[in-house]
Amino acid sequence: MSDITEALGTAAEGGLFSRAVEPKAGEATGDDAAHAGAHAGACLNCGTQLVGSHCHGCGQNAHVHRSISAIGHDLLHGVLHLDGKFWRTLPLLAFRPGQLTRRYIDGERAKFVSPMAMFLFSIFLMFAIFQMVGLTTPTDFDPAARTEKTVEQLKENAVAQRDDLQAKLKAMPADAPAQERQDLEKALSIAEDNLAGIDKVDRFRLNDNTRFTLNATGIKAIDEGLIKKWRTNPGLMLYKLQANGYKFSWLLIPLSIPFVWLLFAWKRRFKAYDHAIFVTYSLSFMSLLFIALSVLGVVGVGLGWLLAAIAIIPTLHIYKQLRGTYELSRFGALWRTFALTSLIVFVVLVMFLWLLLLLGAF
Repeated sequence: MSDITEALGTAAEGGLFSRAVEPKAGEATGDDAAHAGAHAGACLNCGTQLVGSHCHGCGQNAHVHRSISAIGHDLLHGVLHLDGKFWRTLPLLAFRPGQLTRRYIDGERAKFVSPMAMFLFSIFLMFAIFQMVGLTTPTDFDPAARTEKTVEQLKENAVAQRDDLQAKLKAMPADAPAQERQDLEKALSIAEDNLAGIDKVDRFRLNDNTRFTLNATGIKAIDEGLIKKWRTNPGLMLYKLQANGYKFSWLLIPLSIPFVWLLFAWKRRFKAYDHAIFVTYSLSFMSLLFIALSVLGVVGVGLGWLLAAIAIIPTLHIYKQLRGTYELSRFGALWRTFALTSLIVFVVLVMFLWLLLLLGAF
């Protein structure tokens, strides 16, 4: 399966997962309302008497599509989750994240895509886009082979340099300046020493007895198992690390909540649920941001601009979301933003990577 085909499948998988946790709230669209009268009477699915554009017994739409175009609409809507709630949620998530988070916490649920649905969709889409643009782990990763190839190239260059110096020294006329001859002889001596050093490296090979330890868990069986797997097939382990990265990306939410709670531990108004909504919407935005930046990188936007965006946008977004969600003063939002971006994010990512390594042991 090609990277593009696999990426499309990943995006579809994310959309379907988001639909599973975010079923349609039942609000009628303009098309539904226009056709509601066409099927007045009993629901075609369960037989309940219809009142309005949807059955209040089973939730089925009163208007049943029977056209090829309807199949395409259902596919796009069901997989990509492109409905009215998405387009109401996305602008607020990007530009007024604090308002979105606070409104959702306070009870405005049917208007917006839920945090978990948005998170699943954005995470799966992010990895799908990464596959499309080539931001994936190498499948032919073999340190031993690459080391051997590098040593051979160095040896070939050293031999060519030595032979060139020998030829120049041999062709030098007898009446050539003594200093010039001395310089060539010195350069030839250095080239021969370099070649001898490369020969020593070429004879040195890492083996299973290399003194290397990894204390990821403190459990000897697991730690030694990780070492053996990374040595045996590093390419497979890198692939598993990437695959587990998006499959278990939801772990970022429970890992982050306790740290956000610490920032508001003395404020009894805010509960763990508030922090969970904050974290999930924030992670969703970061995923969408990385999608946008990866696409911009492919179309030719300079690396400097992309790095500046990575440095500025997440920090500004967290500040705005903190201030709006928790109704903070500028100072209160600033110091919490600094704590999140300078320490908490780093700690959470290290813990997440540690868990991915642990999962790779099985």
